[in-house]
Amino acid sequence: MLTHAARPATAARLGPVLAVLLTGQVMASMDGSIVSVAAPTIRADLHADGAAIQLIVSGYLLTTGVLLVTCARLGDLLGHRCAFLVGLGWFTGASLLCGLAPNAPVLVLTRVAQAVGAALLTPQVFALIQLRWDGAARRRAIGWYSMVLALGVALGQVVGGMVADADLLGLSWRPVFLINVPVGAVLLAVGPRVLPDSRMGGRSPLDLVGVAVLTVAMVALTAPLVFGPGLGWPVWSWFSLGCGAALLALFVRHEARVPHPLLDLAVLRPTGVKPGLAACWIVMGCYTVFLLTLTLHLQSALGRSPLAAGLTFVPYTLGFGLLGLSWHRCPRRLRAALPVAGPIAFATGTTLLVVLHRHQWHLWGAVPLLFLAGAGHAAGYSPLIARISSLVEPRFASAVSALNSTGPVLAEVTAVAGLGSVYFAAPSSAEGLLRVVIALVVLLAVAAACAARVAVVCRTAGGGAAIPSAEARPQRHAVS
Repeated sequence: MLTHAARPATAARLGPVLAVLLTGQVMASMDGSIVSVAAPTIRADLHADGAAIQLIVSGYLLTTGVLLVTCARLGDLLGHRCAFLVGLGWFTGASLLCGLAPNAPVLVLTRVAQAVGAALLTPQVFALIQLRWDGAARRRAIGWYSMVLALGVALGQVVGGMVADADLLGLSWRPVFLINVPVGAVLLAVGPRVLPDSRMGGRSPLDLVGVAVLTVAMVALTAPLVFGPGLGWPVWSWFSLGCGAALLALFVRHEARVPHPLLDLAVLRPTGVKPGLAACWIVMGCYTVFLLTLTLHLQSALGRSPLAAGLTFVPYTLGFGLLGLSWHRCPRRLRAALPVAGPIAFATGTTLLVVLHRHQWHLWGAVPLLFLAGAGHAAGYSPLIARISSLVEPRFASAVSALNSTGPVLAEVTAVAGLGSVYFAAPSSAEGLLRVVIALVVLLAVAAACAARVAVVCRTAGGGAAIPSAEARPQRHAVS
């Protein structure tokens, strides 16, 4: 049970709380990709070898993917506000250490430390949105949240390119990390004053066996997906994937039997939650691999600079932002159709873009297609995750947040590993991009089918939620 009755959320309180939460989220999301653009400069300055650079770039994603579920559960035990602020402080301090790193081994270690902070703060963002707001206010908050979550990767590339090219104060690549320090300091000063506290009643123990099994399983699954393609998929990578899958199945069985699970699998029981989450994961994975392969194509085949390649996604950003921030105002029937129409629009925009522009980039012809793909991405994710949040009870807020954070990470590394290999195996960049988009069309069709299943469930439940109390009943939690 959540303790204390919540005050009704007003627009005045919505703004400052959401600003703090989403600024923290965008910092963590950007740092997953911001280093990729600066990697050549880091390599030259620190005389790092290829293995060290790969760890600096990929170690962040690997660490966050491993720890997200455990850190989401810590939000229940410590309080979501406390966990967010501790994670933010950790992330800010680690960013400072990254910017001051004297050599590559130290930078690898500080990047891992930075990822620990990101893993602790990010699950608390969606959990607090789920617990703090209801109805239309929650839909608006989720619209902003999904935009930050999805576009943080692209924004990281743009900001990374700008910072690396500017060579601020002669610091070369270091401002890529140091830029987080003043922003984090401001959030740490403002956050304790505006953030509501939401914690679970009682002090149930942390499932340490579950933590151990899940940690090993996630390492076994994500490590070969992150490093396997670059190493040519050695035998150990396939063995590790098999062990990871077996350990994940063991984790599921364990969680079903313990009184205080690390991840309460009862969150998946309401009809529609499982296909809805699957659709969200597929859409996010497709977006990541499309961003990666198109950026590589623009640079390797069409000769664009990293910054120019990043700025190419501005129309995509505008399409996502326009729909992501306005879908909640649409009539209910149209809102119900958006999760199905979104993947179809995403697939249409990306396919036409690649077919028409893979050999020569026509800027004005590409703009409407990127805009369509961005709008389709928003339609395929934002309304769907909002609907999922209405299907579950508030006590599952951390579990939903854990699945909404961990699932996309696994989908993204799987898509990049699998479809990235397809891209690099093609005889040309243009041919590789076309093959990737064909695979994305198939995956997006599956996502549309999953979303259609959720739409049917919600219509059967009267257009609201399978569990009305999750949407209509007043939320109960502590408010500071």
